[in-house]
Amino acid sequence: MSAGTLSAPVAPSNPSTGRRDGFGQLLRAEWTKFRTVRGWVIGMIVAALLTVLMGLFAAANVNIGCDINGQQNSGRGCLPYVPIGPGGEAVEDSFYFIHQPLAGNGTITAQIVSLTGEHAVLTGPQQASNNGPDMTAGLMPWSKAGVMIKENTKRGSAYAAMLITGSHGVRMQYNYTEDVAGLPGAVTAGSPRWLRLTRSGDTITGYDSADGSHWTKVDSVHLAGLSSTVQIGLFATSPSYVQTSTSFGGSSNNGGPSQATGTFDHVSVSGSAPGNNWTGEAVGGGGPVTGPGSQGGAPTGPLTRPFHPSNGRYTVTGSGDIAPIVGDAQGPPTATVEQSLTGAFIGLIAVVVVAAMFFTAEYRRGLIRTTLAATPRRGAVLAAKAIVAGLVAFVAGLVACTVALAVGVPMERGKGEFILPVSALTEVRVVVGTAALLAVAADFAVAIGAVMRRSAVAVTTVIVAIVLPFLLTVLNVFPSGVANWVMRLTPAAGFAIQQSIPHYSQVLTASDVARGSYPLPPYAGFAVLCCYAAAALSLAFFLLRRRDA
Repeated sequence: MSAGTLSAPVAPSNPSTGRRDGFGQLLRAEWTKFRTVRGWVIGMIVAALLTVLMGLFAAANVNIGCDINGQQNSGRGCLPYVPIGPGGEAVEDSFYFIHQPLAGNGTITAQIVSLTGEHAVLTGPQQASNNGPDMTAGLMPWSKAGVMIKENTKRGSAYAAMLITGSHGVRMQYNYTEDVAGLPGAVTAGSPRWLRLTRSGDTITGYDSADGSHWTKVDSVHLAGLSSTVQIGLFATSPSYVQTSTSFGGSSNNGGPSQATGTFDHVSVSGSAPGNNWTGEAVGGGGPVTGPGSQGGAPTGPLTRPFHPSNGRYTVTGSGDIAPIVGDAQGPPTATVEQSLTGAFIGLIAVVVVAAMFFTAEYRRGLIRTTLAATPRRGAVLAAKAIVAGLVAFVAGLVACTVALAVGVPMERGKGEFILPVSALTEVRVVVGTAALLAVAADFAVAIGAVMRRSAVAVTTVIVAIVLPFLLTVLNVFPSGVANWVMRLTPAAGFAIQQSIPHYSQVLTASDVARGSYPLPPYAGFAVLCCYAAAALSLAFFLLRRRDA
């Protein structure tokens, strides 16, 4: 990229004092340098266009088809129904529920004496069967069974539950996103767990106990606007069994269903519920994988019976999950809002080239002496260049990201992708954060340009520091453990600011940069990039003061 003709405007003297004008005049002088070099202005415009066009290109290449009642559909006609939770997030709400109405306040108590499970066989020859896929014994870490109070059986409605899990002990979970730990350890015949939920108005309180006599409060939650009559009962569910394999250029998921069976004893309900008048329901199709409640087939054994009372004990078998949706590894085709901003990765390269040349061009053309003669305070010169480059990159990025999101998201919906909903504040954070990412990368490049003095060396250094780790991680060049540390410790961690869907403790998700999932939270990852930029600027300031122009 040609730097064009570069001149060094000199801050004029103040006639009354004979002194140079202050930092504001220096900023104006640096802005004048930037805008008068056509190559730099074009470079920033190219960065903005690449950010928009690459994002739209990715959206345009989505091609989703589906078969509905024997008719082939595509695009918007394939948009799935996805329930929305009380907090506005997309959720999975599938489980087997035996319940009865509770009018007003009340309590449910149960002892859970066992939790077992099965999952699909993913290797070897698959047996065709009317009862669904081949299953083998195995309990998922987040398989669940317990007691629940739920507003109604509509998917996505408010709830609170005390439950035992496959590998994470007792938990109190509510409204899909919240998870609080209770007693640790797995449930066995010799070490059962007692669970209790109490309703008082809109407040649900959860307790657990190892012996049924000494109870510990786990948490208390306010479910705003809870109906006077709710559903109370026992449930079981188990998320999909997924095996992920990675290879150069991408990753693939192979998975199948799983189911969990909880055995309950000493079940009691107090309040206005009508005794033992239980109703069994596969909410969201969350019955057993085989047998009643699934997609056909007949019972083949005790594990495939969704609800089995015997001598005061209740055996409940269910599948699915009660949790927020964070990706489409085994679900409907979903996308995140930041998918439309994938072009920012390419735009950043153009920003880095322009920002590095903003400083190195003065060395190449011998104008650095003029600049420093006009403003002897070398730190002020560095700060002015960083501010100008950062602000230009931020404005270009903000405009580009706003356009890319406004056009790309509707395009993806039209292609049949379900866009995981996020709050307006999260959308603003993703857009402004991506623009800030470009701005900080520009400042990093300015600092490296001041340190290296040569455009090619400076640009290469910044690309190796920011772009290369991100690219190699997306292409799965590193093992997953190494990739996570690379995205924690290098400036590429700053891309985490684009992540819109958070990690949830109760959902097993591996960091996958290609899907917009990062090992660090958004602001923590962005802080890593800021620290690198601050360190580079400090080094540049030190060298500017020590070296000759």
